[in-house]
Amino acid sequence: MKRYSIFSAIFVFVLFLSSCKTPTDIAYISDAPRDTILKLAGTFSNGIQPNDRLYIYVESEEAGAAVPFNQETNKVAVKDGVVLNNNSSSTRVQGYLVDQEGKITFPVLGEIMVKGMTHHQLADMIKNRLISEGHLKNTVVTVKLMNFKVSIIGDVSHPGQLTVDGERITIFEALSRVGDLSIYGQRTNVTIIREENGVRTIGEVDLSSKDIFQSPYYYLHQNDVIYVEPNRRRKRNAERDPLTMSIISSVVSIVSVLSSVAYHIVLSKYYTSRTK
Repeated sequence: MKRYSIFSAIFVFVLFLSSCKTPTDIAYISDAPRDTILKLAGTFSNGIQPNDRLYIYVESEEAGAAVPFNQETNKVAVKDGVVLNNNSSSTRVQGYLVDQEGKITFPVLGEIMVKGMTHHQLADMIKNRLISEGHLKNTVVTVKLMNFKVSIIGDVSHPGQLTVDGERITIFEALSRVGDLSIYGQRTNVTIIREENGVRTIGEVDLSSKDIFQSPYYYLHQNDVIYVEPNRRRKRNAERDPLTMSIISSVVSIVSVLSSVAYHIVLSKYYTSRTK
């Protein structure tokens, strides 16, 4: 009786060890005490880059004066109170695609070099030109990025491409939108592939360390690719034959059931013999 109890306890303990994973392996920012104040060092943008698609909207106090400068309105002609050429394709905002030289072609103003400028700087520059060249007197210009996206692949719950509203997103925000890393995803060496100014860089971040806040990859940039590498256990499982693993799993399950049945039979016989 005692022998079977020891065997069962050892069996359960071995199963527990094989399935558990230490908390420090899966915790984020585990080296930072709570209530810690950390300064962010990274920038969320290196400025406008080729292939960015920009939304630019011009507003003016003068009725109709801003129409030629807006894609939403400058394709709609009005004559004698009748709207002409007002179909969905003509009024759809296409945005201004930044070419490989870093330029856009803006109505009336012509070619504008925008590469490296922030959205705020470009808005101010267009505003100042519209006023200084006599096109508008009072105006407000808004510039936004239309095609901000990042890709997340590897050991996450839902790999894929994210379209980002706004101008910035952190690596934690992006990972949360794909369901977080799986239990097998490596937290200590997440890879970020970044292409800017014709240069491709491959960086690495440790999500378990507070140093992530000092990383240039804490804020993701346009077209960044995040790769979450699987841990050693996942790699070992991938290298094994699925059929073999299925057989082993079945055998382990059968042995577990048989040991449990044997234990209860022996226990029943033991108590029966004690009552006689």
